[in-house]
Parts: sequence; C-alpha cells; structure tokens
Amino acid sequence: MSFDADPRPTGTLLSDAVNQLTRLVRGEVALAKAEVAQNVKSAALGIGLLVGAVVLVLVGLFILAEALVVALGELIGDGWAALIVGIVILAVAGLLAMRGLNSLKPENIAPSRTLANVQADAQTIKENVHNGDHKH
Repeated sequence: MSFDADPRPTGTLLSDAVNQLTRLVRGEVALAKAEVAQNVKSAALGIGLLVGAVVLVLVGLFILAEALVVALGELIGDGWAALIVGIVILAVAGLLAMRGLNSLKPENIAPSRTLANVQADAQTIKENVHNGDHKH
C-alpha cells in the first residue's frame, strides 16, 4: 500500500477541512429548515382538520339538542331521526379530530431526515479521522 503525502501545507489542509465542514453544516441547516417548513405545512393541515372537527361537533350538538327537544316533545317520531343524524355527525367529527391530532404529534413535525443525515455525517467524519490516524 502506498501513501502519497499531500504537498499542501498543513495550514491549507486545515483551512480546507474547516471550509468543507462549514459547507456541510450550512447544507444540513438548510435541509433542516426545508424539512421543518414541510412539517409545519402538515401541522397546518392537522389544525385545519381539528377546526373542521370543532365545527362538526357544534353542528352535531345543535342537532342533538334539537333531536332531544323533538323526541321529548313527541316521545317518538321525527326526533329519533335527528338523533341518529347527530350521532353520525359526531362520529365523523371524532374521526377528523383523531386524524388531526395524529398530524400534530412531535415526531411528525421534527426534522427526522435531517437528524439522520447529521448522524451519518458525524459517523463518516469519525471513520475518516479514525482511518486517517492509522495511515501514518
């Protein structure tokens, strides 16, 4: 195995290493910003779904209240139909709320791909530094 020494001075090599590390960090920061922006959009969708769920809950409660009034007024008849409709609307609102809350979980917002890239970069740097120590 032959080892060709780099003819550049140590200062230049260190400067190049620092520049490369700086570029790497800047790239990872840019990736993190992009990933967080994408995850915030997903969170915004979750918030929209929650707003939809709240609206449906209010409508469902209104229908259930109306159904209760009608049911109590007539004891049987049209009120039960309104009661069933109110229950169905509340069930749909529950599904929307669960989906919206799932979109807002911290693990769905965190920049997981960037973290994985940073860990891989750190491992590569460690391996290169470790292997560089054994080439001398």
